[in-house]
Amino acid sequence: MTTTPDSTAKAAVTRSAASASDPTTPRTTHTVFNQAPPRRDINEFTLNTALRDALAHYAPGASRDELERIGALVGSADFINDARLANVHGPMLRTHDDWGNRIDEIEFHPAYHRIIGDALDAEAHSYAWTHPGPGANVERAVRFMLLSQIEPGHACPVSMTHAVVPSLHADSALADFWVPRATAAGFDPRRIDPANKSAVTFGMAMTEKQGGSDIRANTTFAVPSGDHYLITGHKWFCSAPQSDAFLVIAQLDEGPSCFVVPRVLPGGDLNSVRIQRLKDKLGNKSNASSEVEFDATEGWLLGQPGKGVRTIIEMVAQTRLDCVLGSAAGMRQCVAEAAWHARGRAAFGATLIDQPLMRAVIADLQLETEAATYTALHLAAAYDDDSAEAADFRRLATAVGKYWICKRGPEHAYESLECLGGNGYTESFPLARRYREQPVMAVWEGSGNVIVLDVLRALAREPRSAKTFLGFLETGLGKHADFDAAYESLARSLQDAVQDLDSGDAAAQAALQTRGRVLVEKMALLMQAAILFESAPAEVASSFAAARLGADRGREYGALPDGVDIDFLVARA
Repeated sequence: MTTTPDSTAKAAVTRSAASASDPTTPRTTHTVFNQAPPRRDINEFTLNTALRDALAHYAPGASRDELERIGALVGSADFINDARLANVHGPMLRTHDDWGNRIDEIEFHPAYHRIIGDALDAEAHSYAWTHPGPGANVERAVRFMLLSQIEPGHACPVSMTHAVVPSLHADSALADFWVPRATAAGFDPRRIDPANKSAVTFGMAMTEKQGGSDIRANTTFAVPSGDHYLITGHKWFCSAPQSDAFLVIAQLDEGPSCFVVPRVLPGGDLNSVRIQRLKDKLGNKSNASSEVEFDATEGWLLGQPGKGVRTIIEMVAQTRLDCVLGSAAGMRQCVAEAAWHARGRAAFGATLIDQPLMRAVIADLQLETEAATYTALHLAAAYDDDSAEAADFRRLATAVGKYWICKRGPEHAYESLECLGGNGYTESFPLARRYREQPVMAVWEGSGNVIVLDVLRALAREPRSAKTFLGFLETGLGKHADFDAAYESLARSLQDAVQDLDSGDAAAQAALQTRGRVLVEKMALLMQAAILFESAPAEVASSFAAARLGADRGREYGALPDGVDIDFLVARA
């Protein structure tokens, strides 16, 4: 007989009752009961109802067979164990070999190489570029989400390798060399001349100690040297320093400029990318993040001198989208683990999933996951659309979605962890790792205030984006009273914001910044609701409007107002 969480919990109730009624029943501490069975050897795609439904709406032609294969892979006991090993035995830096030669090498546990190899074999980095057309970015997003749901650290270089492609097209010669290798399936960790590799990965090095997100404050500089440049400076964060090449921002006389910096030079010599140390991070342990020193490091100019921010901005937009995808994938992991435990654990004479309080919490966690999942795929679909209207929409919507969904991730992870009780707080279960992981998506590619400033900048400089965004929200009107009321409030707030931005009044603009988070939060919630009205089951959309936009909305997960279809949501979890 197959063991399920429900059967385990029912057996626990029966055994507990029998023991209580017969004091002579032998007891032993070595018989384990009333624990959910291991959540292993399942299919993470077929079990994810929200993801499958959203995919059917946004990419009905997607390869279900391949997604089911990936779902079975990441749900396997071997993959889950590799995820554990890659985080317990994180990357290690070797600056020198045994004879004192500088090598700047990152050593990974074999489990990490297996996982990133699986991701690159599955084209989680390239499917949108190698299979262009309707639904390409959506299907790529689902592949990326399934893999990063179980092991998120490897997703950093996968994301950057995907996101670098539009920026590389700023130079035809560099694109001709690098794009075929960056979009090839497969993983080759060898440090050799990239001309001798069929597949490569990319990293990024932009921020510095004194500047952070203020890229124009960078002091790293470049000087011409024949057909390339020599770069000198220090990067406070270099993501995935084991990559074959990096996009680097350095100063020219014209201003910040973008360069392609290979790890290994043509001919096979190491480039002078000196890894100073690996960052000891709160989470994201399997991924190597580093400080690097450039000392006459060779790089090739990408795009126009002084236009480095413009050159790299498309990469930033793509990686911001991946922050949304990663946060949504993390939410799915959290609610799936919480619901599995609640189905397999009994307390006070009934399984947890049958207790009204627990059902409310699981329903609310699932509601958040549904909204994040549908929003993620809606945004991905906007990247499949080449129209000017889609470009205007995603300009604002990606930033708004990134701000809100990534901020919701850590609290969602905490509440899910609490559903497991003491088990959730131990490293034997994956939610402790996920709780540490979720904040990185909110920090990476612009923390909250940076994103809010970006939204305000877009409202001021790109009025078409604001008009297109508001036009999309209008599609939700007339479907729920709470949405209609929230829309009217937002429309007034946006009108006031645009007036303040156009006024030139410094005090008014400072006041707008102060209330900027309130404005972006309203934009995010209404965007999610409109997306759900358009594409999700009516029970999900109406529940979201009541729970997130209504006057009786609660602060904590599980504090739900009337009008939320708890049974429907629990079943989907």
